[in-house]
Amino acid sequence: MSDFNISDVALNNAQIAWRAAQDIEDGSYVNLGIGFPEMIAKFQPEGRDVTYHTENGVLGFGKAPLEGEEDWDLINAGKKAITLNPGASFFHHADSFAMVRGGHLDLAVLGAYQIAQNGDLANWRVGSKGVPAVGGAMDLVHGAKRVAVVTDHVTKDGKPKLVETCTFPLTGVACVTRVYTSLAVVDIEDGKFILREKVPGITLVQLQAVTGATLHIDGDVAELNVPEDL
Repeated sequence: MSDFNISDVALNNAQIAWRAAQDIEDGSYVNLGIGFPEMIAKFQPEGRDVTYHTENGVLGFGKAPLEGEEDWDLINAGKKAITLNPGASFFHHADSFAMVRGGHLDLAVLGAYQIAQNGDLANWRVGSKGVPAVGGAMDLVHGAKRVAVVTDHVTKDGKPKLVETCTFPLTGVACVTRVYTSLAVVDIEDGKFILREKVPGITLVQLQAVTGATLHIDGDVAELNVPEDL
């Protein structure tokens, strides 16, 4: 491991988002978390119909407008400018959360500080640092039918984000079922991390060394191949 550098093989955020986008099913109603997860909408496969929801009260928004063509009355929960697809609708904030809590979203994709092997998610506060700002994440992780995470595999100082038990305040308990990282695609089943794909150029031993809980193998592990020009 001494001559191994994660940055030589790790995917960038756009590549992680592209991979996550490939799994969103046609006809899905989807909420993308603020920040990095929002990028997933850019890589929606051609011909696939996905309806995006934002907590501040829009259903069916489209791609980001061109620079200079923003209408700042049209924004998502992250205060970024959006466009509207045909049939888009507006509604009260309370109605938006009724959609979430009522189980009407097929998928929520969020970022993370830590993900535990049983599916626990910590994504709103690092210990006691900073101002608490959980937003709608606690509703999303238990209201959406499925929850996925996009994240770097390790922190900026090299510590694992996939862990046995979260040490940061939890957003939700046993809620995550799939994680897309800069090094792998990992499912969470029966309280275990199941490795499905890994990037070329990293061995199973090297990947396990930067993961804070056991990676289980169930069948073939596919190569995590993404476009290089993203």
